[in-house]
Amino acid sequence: MITGPGILLVWLYGVMVVGAVSRSAVQISTDFHKAPLAYTLSALAGVVYGFITYSLVRGGETARKAALVCCAAELAGVLAVGAWTLAEPSAFPDATVWSDFGMGYLFIPVLLPVTAVFWLRKSRAHTRPAEPSGA
Repeated sequence: MITGPGILLVWLYGVMVVGAVSRSAVQISTDFHKAPLAYTLSALAGVVYGFITYSLVRGGETARKAALVCCAAELAGVLAVGAWTLAEPSAFPDATVWSDFGMGYLFIPVLLPVTAVFWLRKSRAHTRPAEPSGA
């Protein structure tokens, strides 16, 4: 799974881990009272990114399936939080990683899981044994 585009996914998820975890750690430790929901969601995003990174690096069919489920959950979270931040901005006095569909992170939070799901599904097709041909 970490050949070709898979290496880029691991690198991008690794960057997102560092960005989300470090941002939320600073925000939680200094201004948690200001926007607890936003900062907690950013920390959760960092954990999700970390799990996906670990699964991609680990490899194997079980890790691929776990990463696929986690990427789908990540995409659902990005879409839900993105829509929520647009519909009710007052609920988020400060931005999360997934606010406005990841606009503060160049929309990488919404593009990354879509790309990862595509790659993980494609990598499954390459590891599946060939069907025996009937006579």
